Amino acid sequence: MLQDLYKQKRSLELRWQSEYEQSGKYTLDMVNIDNVIRDIITEIKLEESKIADRENKISNNAPQISVAT
Repeated sequence: MLQDLYKQKRSLELRWQSEYEQSGKYTLDMVNIDNVIRDIITEIKLEESKIADRENKISNNAPQISVAT
């Protein structure tokens, strides 16, 4: 899921760049692309947060082993 979001973001960035190269100015389509990229970045942050939470829960619930000397 996360990799797909990164791929989508990169694809939109390339589309934005292509649009700019064709028109030479900031267009309405580029504004729309920027908005979609912003939404995808938000989704990426949410997914990364979920992954970090899961990892924290796993590490916090891992059995604690101590070696007595």
